[in-house]
Amino acid sequence: MTVTLADVAARAQVSPATVSRVLNGNYPVAASTRERVLKAVDELDYVLNGPASALAAATSDLVGILVNDIADPFFGIMAGAIQAEIGGPGGRAGGERLAVVCNTGGSPERELTYLTLLQRQRAAAVVLTGGAIEDAPHQAAMDAKLRKLADAGTRVVLCGRPQAPETGAIALTFDNRGGGQELTGHLIGLGHRRLGYIAGPQERTTTRHRLEGHRAALAAHGIEEDPRWTVHGRYDRRSGYEATLELLRRDPSLTAVVAANDSVALGACAALRDSGLRIPDDVSVAGFDDLPFSIDAVPALTTVRLPLAEAGARAGRIAMGREEAPAGGIAVVRGELMVRGSTAGPRE
Repeated sequence: MTVTLADVAARAQVSPATVSRVLNGNYPVAASTRERVLKAVDELDYVLNGPASALAAATSDLVGILVNDIADPFFGIMAGAIQAEIGGPGGRAGGERLAVVCNTGGSPERELTYLTLLQRQRAAAVVLTGGAIEDAPHQAAMDAKLRKLADAGTRVVLCGRPQAPETGAIALTFDNRGGGQELTGHLIGLGHRRLGYIAGPQERTTTRHRLEGHRAALAAHGIEEDPRWTVHGRYDRRSGYEATLELLRRDPSLTAVVAANDSVALGACAALRDSGLRIPDDVSVAGFDDLPFSIDAVPALTTVRLPLAEAGARAGRIAMGREEAPAGGIAVVRGELMVRGSTAGPRE
């Protein structure tokens, strides 16, 4: 049953006019009253009628793009490619769509809040980029929110994250396991047997899948993993630097460092140089994603290239209804191993 403004007013024990004032923000309302109204809105999952132009249609001209960190090239490349496909014919006002990039900062609460705001604005489409958070209550809340968006006519596309079954969302999921296995397999093929691994945050699906691929390669070659060889951290350069120093402290005999992404790999390279070690003569380094700076690193990074721009563009076209969704609602996007100067066989 559709929740009305009157329902919110009854729950908050105020008049419908007061609810309208709080939601429109065009009239002073006591702070305590405002909090009661907003609490009722959240509890009832009330969807505010968006712009007047959307009232006569199922959806508006708004498209939401959720990213973890817009300053991270991984997300920036995808967001730019998505937005490039959103412009042009399709909207009502002059044939354009308005793309809004929502930066969650990795916060589960912000992720849900942005989806609620986009739902209230009757967004035409929502594209969520990057890995999902592995927390059962949060995932249940996300699935429920995605279902409501899809049921209301919003196209929901997941770009770079696992499929969310029974939500109506289309998934373009990255083969992080396969890429991680191929990358580590390459290093093992060069003769490395003592490989440190710098993983991302433990709660992220991307972290788990890439680490599973790494471990699958070790197991396939009969290499027993030493617990000391894995360190978790953020997906940034500083984390790579600090984690590499920790790995060297734990086991100075490591001959290779595999990083969760290219930014982490750059930090690893800096830590190795500051420790008096040569790349790749003493220690090989490998990253993941093939971000634009990877080829300009010294030496250039061996990495797994994910087609971020291509995947983002496809997600944008699907979101706009200009490309059919893949069969079964999911397509696996595979990476490509890029072998460069940062990896070589272990020293004798």
